[in-house]
Amino acid sequence: MDLFSLAGKTALVTGGTRGIGLMIARGLLQAGAAKVVISSRKAEACEKAAAELSPYGTVTAIPADVSTEAECVRLAEAVTAELDGGALHVLVNNAGATWGAPLEEFPAAAWDKVVDLNLKSPFYLTRALLPALRAAAVEGDPARVINIGSVDGIMTPGERYAYTTSKAGVHQLTRVLAKELGPQQITVNAVAPGPFESKMMAATLDAFGEIISETVPLKRIGRPDDMAGVAVFLASRAGSYVNGAVIPVDGGLTTL
Repeated sequence: MDLFSLAGKTALVTGGTRGIGLMIARGLLQAGAAKVVISSRKAEACEKAAAELSPYGTVTAIPADVSTEAECVRLAEAVTAELDGGALHVLVNNAGATWGAPLEEFPAAAWDKVVDLNLKSPFYLTRALLPALRAAAVEGDPARVINIGSVDGIMTPGERYAYTTSKAGVHQLTRVLAKELGPQQITVNAVAPGPFESKMMAATLDAFGEIISETVPLKRIGRPDDMAGVAVFLASRAGSYVNGAVIPVDGGLTTL
């Protein structure tokens, strides 16, 4: 079946060297993507992840710190130069950071760091890549923007003030951009992951993994294929009529 095929498509995954980003990059390649570009701050991590992913298809790694507008623009230019005809079919805005501290002690610098990366960078990078997305967009098979939000942007966790606020902002930004870019044959959707094994979640899962698993209605932590599956759905013909959605991938956690 070609309903979920990504044959001939190109993609960029930010934060694609580990965790959810790596899960998505692998899934896109396994679904037949012609080329996947991954990016993160550290060149060494980019090289390592590219080597890990290379058995699945064509991968290019471009280091960039997308917490700044200038780096988003530079990355967009570098990615476009890598693509045949400058066309980008799928943009996955995944790079993110978190910070936890009591309300009275929450530092301003942490607030800025989290919001800059989680909320500003998807806006700046999407804007910078609009020409490449428009070049890939055709009626019936739009270009796709997939923003990675969080169940923390739907629920009300404690002490992660900047993170939960930024992810709720990502969900609303997704809806606004979906309305504006839909007529240009560019869909914009968000995925709101629940608990998955990642560096960001490592300490929490080490301390509370069993409790969290028992709390989730499906009684487990998310697996790589769970995240890859929703990304492939949104990026393929199967998801071509989905626009402006925020999809929890959380085993039912947001129903509690």
